[in-house]
Amino acid sequence: MRQVSHRALRPTVDEALQAATRRLARARVHFGHGTDNARDDAAVLLWHALDLDFDVPLAQIQRRRLSAAQLEAFETLLARRIVLREPAVYLTGMTLFAGIPIRIDRRALVPRSPLAELVERGFAPWIDARRVHRVLDLGTGSGCIAIACARFLPRARVDATDVSSEALSLARENVRRLRLTRRVELLASDHFAALRDRHYDIIVSNPPYVGERELRGLPAEYRHEPRLALAAGRDGLASVRHILAGAARHLTPGGILVVEVGNTEILVRRRWPRLPFIWLEFERGGGGVFLLTREQLLAHATRQTVGPEGRRKRRGAAVGTKK
Repeated sequence: MRQVSHRALRPTVDEALQAATRRLARARVHFGHGTDNARDDAAVLLWHALDLDFDVPLAQIQRRRLSAAQLEAFETLLARRIVLREPAVYLTGMTLFAGIPIRIDRRALVPRSPLAELVERGFAPWIDARRVHRVLDLGTGSGCIAIACARFLPRARVDATDVSSEALSLARENVRRLRLTRRVELLASDHFAALRDRHYDIIVSNPPYVGERELRGLPAEYRHEPRLALAAGRDGLASVRHILAGAARHLTPGGILVVEVGNTEILVRRRWPRLPFIWLEFERGGGGVFLLTREQLLAHATRQTVGPEGRRKRRGAAVGTKK
């Protein structure tokens, strides 16, 4: 009788990846937490089960057979992903943001912002990176944006705030692990409340922007993320209102405000039609990110304060002075 090798029954890396891709696709799990397709989602889990770095190419390992322990670990991860609908990177505890490994768990939102691309460019062409000395990451979550700013703006010191003590705890772990404690300061703050007279060349934020109706319709994966990091009142604009109202007071002359508002972009345009938003585009995809300068914010605040009657009076006074 021919003996069958138990090793031969175990799949190669390529076979395991293909089979898992099909399973995830059939299960109709939601992709939107760092990956946008079944193959990449499966790869995240498989590389974790194999204890491989993110950048190890498939070509190097595709014919390697999984050990029994690796196969069991991978099957367990897949089952949780499919049955419990947990985002893949919550299962692995690690993800990449702007090429930087970030520890992540359910204390904070899964890093997935297109802002990574802008940070990698040093916010060019909107500001000269050489003159950036202070940056504020408002609502830092895991600390990913603050950490990326510190990496790609080496002359800058970064303040990172959050209202969640759990998120700040996770961010602190990431800042310490990446040895950035001298350049990234973490602060408990509800928007600008704890910042007093601090000023920044850049204020960047990925705040909560999901309205009540949209929140109820989100896929199951989002229920694993902290509600505090997603929900923003009835229309999704509660946090954006705070940011637009307070940012100018904390920006230096020539400073910029960059905010991700995702699917609420249309609502933002309608709510503030007079603000000259610059809507940014990204080569790697994503959108719903606007940019405003300090001067644009101040000009808008002046128009709001003066109002149409005040503007008519001021125009009349100017004509009288000329006479």
